[in-house]
Amino acid sequence: MRAVLAALLLACTCLTVPAAVSADSAVSADPTVSFSDNGLSIRPAMGWSSWSFVRRWPDEAKMRAQADALVSSGLAAKGYVHVNLDDFFQKCDANGFVVDSFGRWAVDTAKFPSGIKALADYVHAKGLKFGFYVTPGIARNAVTANRPIEGTSYHAQDIADTTQTHKNYNCKNMYRLDHAHPGTQAFINSWANQMASWGVDYLKIDGVDATTVADVEAWDRALRQTGRPINFALSNNLPIAQAATWRRLANSWRTQGDVECYCGPGPNGSGFPLTDWAHVVSRFNSAASWQQYAGPGGWNDYDSLQIGNGDQVGLTADQRRSHMTHWAMAASPLLLGTDLTALTSVDLAILRNDRLIAVNQDGVAAQRIVNSGVNQVWRKREANGDYVIALYNTGTSGNSTVSVTWSQAGFTGPAAVTNLWSGASEGTVTSSYSATLRPGETRLIRARPNVQRYEAEGATISQGTVDSNHAGFSGTGFVNYTNVTGSYVEFTVNATAAGTATLTLRHANGTTADRPMTITTGDTTLTLGFPGTGAWTTWANATFTLPLTAGANTVRATATTDGGGPNVDYLDVTPP
Repeated sequence: MRAVLAALLLACTCLTVPAAVSADSAVSADPTVSFSDNGLSIRPAMGWSSWSFVRRWPDEAKMRAQADALVSSGLAAKGYVHVNLDDFFQKCDANGFVVDSFGRWAVDTAKFPSGIKALADYVHAKGLKFGFYVTPGIARNAVTANRPIEGTSYHAQDIADTTQTHKNYNCKNMYRLDHAHPGTQAFINSWANQMASWGVDYLKIDGVDATTVADVEAWDRALRQTGRPINFALSNNLPIAQAATWRRLANSWRTQGDVECYCGPGPNGSGFPLTDWAHVVSRFNSAASWQQYAGPGGWNDYDSLQIGNGDQVGLTADQRRSHMTHWAMAASPLLLGTDLTALTSVDLAILRNDRLIAVNQDGVAAQRIVNSGVNQVWRKREANGDYVIALYNTGTSGNSTVSVTWSQAGFTGPAAVTNLWSGASEGTVTSSYSATLRPGETRLIRARPNVQRYEAEGATISQGTVDSNHAGFSGTGFVNYTNVTGSYVEFTVNATAAGTATLTLRHANGTTADRPMTITTGDTTLTLGFPGTGAWTTWANATFTLPLTAGANTVRATATTDGGGPNVDYLDVTPP
């Protein structure tokens, strides 16, 4: 599996998503809005979190048992490597959180007698990563006792705004911070440094909303200054109006409230069932709205994956497969919420399906292209030109026939279809696909068009820029060659078999001068002229043939004059 994930990481250098193809589709990720540059979560995180099943009663033994099960079940080998301790590890009194000598939450030693570092060390020894939890602000007890801020002359009362409190789901009593005071950043830094010293690899900050941007910014700075790579996750039900801000600061962000139904028989709705179909289906509209904000380094988080304990989690087997399909298609973090010590064989087959994991880890969030009653269809285009398409019957009664045309999905012509749940080939399908689905059932397919498209903006560019100022281009832009000899665009073209391929380079030349280029692959070089097309918005096709080998091929289009090359939009390849 490591080899598969490595290949996916390499593939992301040429990843593109077509423009929306229906009124319901979201546009592809806005390239002008930056992602967090902390270098983490290039692909969605995978692992387990304590909240759904363990809920308010985590302890050292339970956390170790879940880490053990993550490894023994084979899930860790598939990429599920995070073990995240959520809320209720802290100690509280009548005034809120008990704090340490520097005003930070104190760990409940009755639950964690060996301490958090020892637990993190245990998790790390198994080849896994350890996650932790916090909410914004400073505890009332820290302010009442006026605890010093570690490494400074400041104290808690210097940085607390006692006129306002923050949202907190456990001990409450969290005052807001005065972010204009230098002691505030020092306080958050000290907390982040403590977590780093314990070995924290993932931090969830809960209770985030539109009023807490300054807190998120402070925690982002604090985590960076530790020098330890810590995946930064935000929760929950974040407003989409600030989506660009969350994307700039964090590696994931919860788009809604909890997926748990809180309808179990235990205290506070704990116990089975963990969720229900209505809570899962509510993520479909959310995913359609948030799709454009996901990409390498930052992901829309649709909450825990409630698969593992069979029907008792509150979902039928069909609904659980749809749950997994949707999280995979949406490129959501895959953080299990179930009891890993009691996994069923049916659910293990769902969770360990390499084809589904690859869909989640391909770095593309799918777009919705059909939304009609209980019928939904979603699609994404992967870096190699394949289209992954999910068809759903979201209803709770009655079969429904769900259909999609290839033009709706973003391509035309016949395609080789593979069923990704079973791995079986469904042969070549000419122009559309249909499936009659039970209530809650899904069909997930990979469609490999006979013509594969490689967008120029996703290729390797030397002496050129990606621009979007001339209309009519495909994808998110086109390549504007620098006006020098030797400027080039280089595509990585995949072929399943060796032979002669037909290639079409879409281009525009708004001048009257020819802009010739050499087209090279392997030992073959062609020299082609690219005369004026009449305007920069008038696109033309240059079609030629080249020999390809099985596997990855490098196709480079290099300018041979000081005028550079024409603007290049994409390369279409009809493989051997």
